[in-house]
Amino acid sequence: MNHGWLSTHHTFSFGEYNDPKHMGFRSLRVINEDFVAPGQGFGKHPHRDMEIITYIVKGQLKHEDSMGNGEVITPGEVQHMSAGSGVQHSEFNPSNTEPVHLLQIWIQPAERGITPGYSQKRFADTERHNRLRIVASPDGADGSIPINQDASLFAMNLDAGSDVSHEFAPGRHGWVQVIRGEIDVNGTKLSAGDGAAISDEKSITITASNDVELLLFDLA
Repeated sequence: MNHGWLSTHHTFSFGEYNDPKHMGFRSLRVINEDFVAPGQGFGKHPHRDMEIITYIVKGQLKHEDSMGNGEVITPGEVQHMSAGSGVQHSEFNPSNTEPVHLLQIWIQPAERGITPGYSQKRFADTERHNRLRIVASPDGADGSIPINQDASLFAMNLDAGSDVSHEFAPGRHGWVQVIRGEIDVNGTKLSAGDGAAISDEKSITITASNDVELLLFDLA
């Protein structure tokens, strides 16, 4: 959908797009790929009982919320907000010249009504280069951001011709979201903007056809 100041692409049902067959996958509820025009953004609005993750691809995003946080998020940083019992926030592009490209991710919480929380962390390019770097997890594994759900999020930049594998524990599921480039996942080809649900697989191998940026979710 193109709102002029906002061009947005929805993986699952959101806003005016409603498809009962695409309401989410496991605890993953929203993946919106947003392009926000310079000086524009989302005014203050409420959320509750949702784990909200923002991943910046290009540009900057200024965040303010009712918890007193006021931060600018840049590429390489991951922002997380537990909406819990209720929070209000706004998100704006602080640049007067450059658009901001981001992914907004919503994960349904394991526990409702918790005290709202905020965190933001930078993960160096070298940590995500040709390897899956865990950036969010239920227990803050390997310096990742703790979230209120049995879900782990990995980020990766993969060079053309390279491949990386990931194993799933019994009963786990996955979702791959391609941000840029083209990949092959166990024989299925995906390109920028594509997502793939993964079930009943012991492992996957991701092979890059060209330079790639992607996210991988490991879900209960």
